[in-house]
Amino acid sequence: MSTATQPDYFTLFSLPRHLHIDLAALEKSFYAQSRKLHPDRFASRPSAEQDAALAASSALNDAYRTLRDPIARTEYLLSLEGIQLEEQSRAATDAAKASGTEKKQVAPPDLLEEAFELNMALEEMKLDPDPNIRTDLEAARKKFTAMLASLSEQLEALWTAWDLAVDASHDAAKTSTKEAMVALLNRRSYIRNLVRDVNQALDQ
Repeated sequence: MSTATQPDYFTLFSLPRHLHIDLAALEKSFYAQSRKLHPDRFASRPSAEQDAALAASSALNDAYRTLRDPIARTEYLLSLEGIQLEEQSRAATDAAKASGTEKKQVAPPDLLEEAFELNMALEEMKLDPDPNIRTDLEAARKKFTAMLASLSEQLEALWTAWDLAVDASHDAAKTSTKEAMVALLNRRSYIRNLVRDVNQALDQ
């Protein structure tokens, strides 16, 4: 759905541009609008109207899925604010392809040493599934999973800060909160990838 020609997802469901949203109101609005776009209502209509209703229904579903998921909601709101996290990732992918190298996420400075040790352990695990290495990886998984839980709490606090800044029309607070959310989401993405790599190694 193009925000240039269509209302943004929050407006579509008559919700404020907040990160803490009323999920019950979101669901109620979604089902009310979905009923109006049901194919049965357009069965006898011209094909152009049927196609338009189908497109509107698809866009509505996309909007609902996005706002229902807290991380997708945060990323979408940032996109409305001009921050394209997916485009940044895609640009990194394109650059890696162009140079013939593998795309790598930049490790947060405070995790450099731990990430290096973890990657070494993962390589060793591939060559020799030593029980001691498995124990180290299980400990790493527990630690990084706990980090993710902590990041979720920090993100919720930033949602609250964003909502308060929006309600107060405080531009400086909005800017600082956006920057904090971007840094946190990038950190979360990096740590999630570490957990994924450890899970894959331990499940083999």
